[in-house]
Amino acid sequence: MHLSAVERLLARDRVIVIATLILSVTLAAWYILLGAGTGMSSIDMSVNTGPAGALLGGAPDMVSPHVWSLRYGAVVFVMWWLMMIAMMVPSAAPTVLLYGALHREHGAGPALNFLAGYLAIWGVFSLAATLIQAILATGGMISAMYMNLATVLMAAMVLICAGAYQLSPIKAACLEHCRGPVASLTRHRRTGRAAAFRMGVLHGRYCLGCCWALMALLFVGGIMNIWWIAAITVYVAIEKLAPGGKQVSRITGGVLIACGLALLARESGAI
Repeated sequence: MHLSAVERLLARDRVIVIATLILSVTLAAWYILLGAGTGMSSIDMSVNTGPAGALLGGAPDMVSPHVWSLRYGAVVFVMWWLMMIAMMVPSAAPTVLLYGALHREHGAGPALNFLAGYLAIWGVFSLAATLIQAILATGGMISAMYMNLATVLMAAMVLICAGAYQLSPIKAACLEHCRGPVASLTRHRRTGRAAAFRMGVLHGRYCLGCCWALMALLFVGGIMNIWWIAAITVYVAIEKLAPGGKQVSRITGGVLIACGLALLARESGAI
């Protein structure tokens, strides 16, 4: 009878963690679909932007510099962070649940603290992405309306750089950790909230090293382009969770480089 009660308690804790993961992704995705407080429709931005920068996506040829306020910067930061939650938590969920299982005697707390540490890393990334977007916008290098790069040349360079990073040893090492985090999680099995948070930060750093270049592609297709958001989310899950994820990563690197070169050739009139 006592064992049954313990099992019910553990099952309840697992349900709490799963519900937290689902709720965080759902609310973040819903907020993005509503426009993330920017005052613009994510649907309209998704329809009107394209994969090759504003010149091919329908935005004006000349993009005017956009003056940012502190309030607008805060809105954009929240937009980026919630977007990262919606995109990254699905592929990180198995690791969060695994960490919770390794510390199940402590209830749902370790897994939730691990998740908090993981999301903190993506919060730091979101701050950096916000600053980059602000610099590009104030320099007239990004469309304020469609939130994609203003020239095909810039889009091509991002594609080529992202493709090159996909083929790099750093990417391979980070992806290896994300695909097999068991050794790291068991090697650092310390208890306590701070330890769980630090483990979340550590895993988040590997995740960031694995995926930051893929997130840079949002500047090409449109930061609020829901089709690009959905596509990158699914792709990240394939890289991390599918049996052939490492091979897919290398193939994608070659494809991105080829697409970037094709855009450069098109821009120069070679094809």
